[in-house]
Amino acid sequence: MTMNGSREKCVLIAAGGTGGHVIPGVEVAKELRDRGWECVFIGTSRGFENRLVPQAGFALRHLPAGSLKRVSLRRRLSTLVSAPRAVASALRLIKRRRPAAALSLGGYTAGPLVAACALLDVPLVVLEPNATPGLANRLAAPAARRTLLGHPAAASHFSAATSRVTGMPVRREFFRSPPKRPGSPFSVLILGGSQGAARLNRAALDAVRAWRARGDDVPRLVHQTGRLEYAAVSETYRGLGVEVEAAAFFDDMPRHFARADLVVCRAGASVIAELCAARKPAVLVPFPFAADDHQRANGSVLESAGGAVLVDDAEWTGDRMVREVDGFRQAPDRLAAMAAALAPLATADAVGDAAAAVADAAGRAGGIG
Repeated sequence: MTMNGSREKCVLIAAGGTGGHVIPGVEVAKELRDRGWECVFIGTSRGFENRLVPQAGFALRHLPAGSLKRVSLRRRLSTLVSAPRAVASALRLIKRRRPAAALSLGGYTAGPLVAACALLDVPLVVLEPNATPGLANRLAAPAARRTLLGHPAAASHFSAATSRVTGMPVRREFFRSPPKRPGSPFSVLILGGSQGAARLNRAALDAVRAWRARGDDVPRLVHQTGRLEYAAVSETYRGLGVEVEAAAFFDDMPRHFARADLVVCRAGASVIAELCAARKPAVLVPFPFAADDHQRANGSVLESAGGAVLVDDAEWTGDRMVREVDGFRQAPDRLAAMAAALAPLATADAVGDAAAAVADAAGRAGGIG
């Protein structure tokens, strides 16, 4: 089945769920917009795209899609039952918008959009951000005109004829981040991802308690808590008598990176790319329930390069945070060496490469290049 008639200069982008999917998609969409393209995002009504996509000035359309991995049997069955309806919704959207191409970054809505693109012969580009590819992109790759890889480690999962390593798209401001001058106060940026991380929140609070009990100086903490625990974490900090810059989510992340000596975070693909671009040493605590354990694979890339310390989730306690942070406070030369190790891993052209691949796929298919 093919879609007849001329295509519009429009790109559909499947990027939903967490900031790790949405933020790279938004950056590519901005580049495409600068090149004269209209971009429409495909997401769900509950994902982080509902905040970030309209904020960036792009249209967002919802599909009734859900997860199949690491969810209950009931949730999995619900996703399978709703799948035909999600594909039908994607088909209707394609027939209405007549896109010249589509871009998939994985996430819940990638499957329905990819299926609809295959049925209506819409050129598809897949962007796989992780060192261990996700299920949605592995299934989508055979139908894609081009697969762009954020990590060389992912190359073995895709056809060499249609895939290439371009790196992960990140905001250009990260590359312009000036190195922080060592000095007082030592600053630690704590990031649990767009949805927060209870383990990182608890460890930070316990670390403050330990520093206070020992009479030590508490480093300057800047803490993204996630929406669910923001009120409780902020109140606990106040009760401990420390001033911490805490927020459920930081919009101006490049500014916070620039002010940090050390970042403590999960190991999603977006934050990994941001650390490399900004050359920020990190302690990485991979989320242990991430699909295919892809966060550990992501973090191992930085650890092997010498730019990060990798710590198991179960081992990240207040005491461990105190030991790690105090060790870095006393070793500025180590921080400088780690920052230098991250620089070669940064890929400044990833946004432009992704936008060019989408335009090229549209042009080769007879769309608007």
